[in-house]
Amino acid sequence: MQEQKNNFKIIADRKNARMLLPNMLTLFGVCIGLTSIRFALDGKFEYAIIAIIFAALIDGLDGRIARLIKGTSKVGKELDSLTDMISFGVAPAFIMYFWKLNELGKFGWLLSLVYVICVALRLARFNINSNQEPSWRDNFFEGVPSPAGGILVLTPLIYSLSGLSFFQINYNVIVPIFFITTSFLLISKFPSYSFKKIVIQRKATIFLLFGIVLFFGLLLIYTFNIIAISSLIYLTLLPISFFHYQKLKKQNQNEKIQDSDDDLEDVL
Repeated sequence: MQEQKNNFKIIADRKNARMLLPNMLTLFGVCIGLTSIRFALDGKFEYAIIAIIFAALIDGLDGRIARLIKGTSKVGKELDSLTDMISFGVAPAFIMYFWKLNELGKFGWLLSLVYVICVALRLARFNINSNQEPSWRDNFFEGVPSPAGGILVLTPLIYSLSGLSFFQINYNVIVPIFFITTSFLLISKFPSYSFKKIVIQRKATIFLLFGIVLFFGLLLIYTFNIIAISSLIYLTLLPISFFHYQKLKKQNQNEKIQDSDDDLEDVL
């Protein structure tokens, strides 16, 4: 009996160890998000942006690692939402307030509050909808995800740091527009690509790896240029994802109608 108890304890410890790694990554993301606020307070907006990018990368990894090592847990799920709230809600709002929104007075602070509230509402809705049965809709988010929203509101600052000069920008106008638009996209039902279930053919794997290495290589050399261009590409993908979603929705509705017609008995 004593040996059986010891074996049971060892198995339990292994399970706890599997859950520990992704949760540690998530907590590390919280620290990075809070550190970005510190950088913004010191006026080091370049480091603040880089910290948010690192937080986004960690946010994309911790869940996948948890599923890979079978270390998912309810605590990890709630912890991930709290991390997103800080790293992609509170931190971007403070960064942009210290950079430009403080020049707008009370209206700038109101925009920050509205954005953070929309991030909280978006995360609450995501937690509720994440327990639904798998379907073709899993390829799309309902609204823009919080990491993308956090980077979108930072786009004017990223553009100013990139040195790109495609067109002149009045930041006192553009920044509020980005805040209002992003806040709406967060709480709306606008479909956006989730990129979670992309199927890559084995022949194309080598090209995918080359593309990833090339992207991160360029990111290290032309950091803010690549981030700014990536943000603009994501903005162009939003209308594409909307029309793609409508097309798939129409196809699935037609298939359901056809299936229901096939189930009808011919009584004539």
